Amino acid sequence: MTIYGVAIISACMFVGNFIGDVLGQLMGVDSNVGGVGFAMLFLILITGSDLYGSKLSETTTKGLKYWQSMFIPVVAAMTASQNVVQAVSGGPIAILAGLLAVMTSFIILPSLNKVFQSYEVDEELEVAEN
Repeated sequence: MTIYGVAIISACMFVGNFIGDVLGQLMGVDSNVGGVGFAMLFLILITGSDLYGSKLSETTTKGLKYWQSMFIPVVAAMTASQNVVQAVSGGPIAILAGLLAVMTSFIILPSLNKVFQSYEVDEELEVAEN
């Protein structure tokens, strides 16, 4: 079986891990901070953008969709393997950071959803007018 899209996913993973390592060093933590999350974000941005998404072949797009669907369970497994008890016992800052991230997501996601829905409606109108 030929695997398509692995180079793009690999590049996103390398860049995400690099950024996570740099963030960890800047924060004084001897660990990767959010590297897998950055990789997933880059993958979504690259494959969903008009710049790259329209230039990919159909087989590459199908391969990327397959690997994107596999990426989330891999991230969940990696997260589950981390020592959460030790992180929480390290102080209330870990709990505060987690709560802050969740609250920020609850605040930002509805506004992003409105922006992208209006963008899709504008595109549909342009297609209908042409």
